Amino acid sequence: MARTVLTLGKHFETTVPFSLGVISSGRLLHTAGITARDADGNVVGDGDMRAQVAQCFANLADILEHAETSFDKLVKFTIFTTDIDRFNRDTRDIRFPYFSGRPAATLVEVSKLIDPRMLVEIEAVVCLD
Repeated sequence: MARTVLTLGKHFETTVPFSLGVISSGRLLHTAGITARDADGNVVGDGDMRAQVAQCFANLADILEHAETSFDKLVKFTIFTTDIDRFNRDTRDIRFPYFSGRPAATLVEVSKLIDPRMLVEIEAVVCLD
């Protein structure tokens, strides 16, 4: 796998689970926006940020397994949420384990997602080599 995590030596880097930059090469998997839907397409956790984040990561895990890869090979997360304060407060413990390879990450608050019951959507880029 051609994936290198950049470390700049800045103090705050030790307090976050992500990297400021990741160099990658080779084959990459780009996911669609992963939302909190079950296998039948139903929204999971209406109004429940924790349940939705857990479902998004479970759905992402399914994609990674199908692609025969893992969270350790993630290069970049982009996470969209309708409530950044609630996301940060309520989901830290359930989302941090998925940052095991210290991917680059961006968190963005948006006014709404495709379904008004949805609170979070996650995109990922994964190095397959």
